[in-house]
Amino acid sequence: MNQYLPFFKKVFKHRFLVSKYGITLSCTKLESNMGNLVDEFNSYRGKMNEKILGSGNKVMKRIYGLDTLTYKEGALSSKVKEMLGLSTSLVLRCDDCVKYHLEKCYEQGVSTEEIFEVFSVANLVGGTICIPHTRRAVEYWEELNI
Repeated sequence: MNQYLPFFKKVFKHRFLVSKYGITLSCTKLESNMGNLVDEFNSYRGKMNEKILGSGNKVMKRIYGLDTLTYKEGALSSKVKEMLGLSTSLVLRCDDCVKYHLEKCYEQGVSTEEIFEVFSVANLVGGTICIPHTRRAVEYWEELNI
């Protein structure tokens, strides 16, 4: 079975387990589909943000502006603020917010080890109801790191 390992690595990229008995697939998602979550999310988010900001509503523009200002460098680094945003988004169970903050964390150079510590804090504070959101967050983080 190990002679097929290079093939599985190319096709399933990190989504399999190797045991002394052979290869067990943990997911059948093909690599060619990887990255679609990120592309789809960013496309939809961009399109809808244009509509919202294009509405001319001053309150919405100010909310967006306040959001941007909040994550700028200050007493806390932008990196720490994005990790806080990720943790609170998981506790609030906002999948779109989680995706957004995962991308910002990725851009800020947050490591996978740090991400999982953020997940652990969020799951402790938010309870086991956060677990399904954490699963989706892990999937999205993996796609960012391809």
